[in-house]
Amino acid sequence: MVSLTLNHVSLTYPIFDSNTVEDSPDGAGRIEKRKHGGLGLRALHDITLSIRQGDRVGLIGRNGSGKSTLLRVMAGIYAPDAGAVLIEGQTAGLFEVGLGMRIEATGRRNIILRALMEGDTRDEAEARVDQIADFVELRDFLDLPVRTYSQGMMMRLAFALTTSFGAEIALLDEWIGTGDKNFRKKADARMQEIVANAGIVVLASHNPELVLKHCEQAIWLDQGMIRKSGAVEDIVRAYENSGDS
Repeated sequence: MVSLTLNHVSLTYPIFDSNTVEDSPDGAGRIEKRKHGGLGLRALHDITLSIRQGDRVGLIGRNGSGKSTLLRVMAGIYAPDAGAVLIEGQTAGLFEVGLGMRIEATGRRNIILRALMEGDTRDEAEARVDQIADFVELRDFLDLPVRTYSQGMMMRLAFALTTSFGAEIALLDEWIGTGDKNFRKKADARMQEIVANAGIVVLASHNPELVLKHCEQAIWLDQGMIRKSGAVEDIVRAYENSGDS
């Protein structure tokens, strides 16, 4: 059984110009001393939650509320300053599409390298090339360096590389869609497939309708803290009525 548990997790970002942060409305009241010295901007404070097999959880809140940071802590990208993150299952985060793609390498080489990183054997990695090439419709460009691709072509390949490997725990920072109308349909179908097949889904979004559509529970973050959590309809309604949305 997959699970994701955070116990009293806190995280601060180091800052070097406290005057700049103090002058910002989002920074007011969030500057604190870091455990290892210096000042920091509180990104998360005392987050405790438990997510179990089958849960579909939406993260909502205004810009700077901590949604993306919380996802990255769940993915193990950021280590908390305090508290513990306990994960049972394989996680995959859909954050910046294309992160880690090598633009000097060919499309084919990028596919193989990503597959090997995900644990495929060499034969399995080679076998993925045709599958991904068909999905992104870039077969004529597979043996050209990615730096020669148009922005749209690069985004399509990056999306396929990001979403072609299953995960027991899917962490989604917004609903990723890219490309022309036809490819956006394929991308949306791929995203829905990820949501359907993952044991746990956590979706951060500024779009309440998206959260209502794909999640049964929601967590409302405010200045790095959980303001409210519960059934998605109740939390989205409270958030929208607050004027923060």
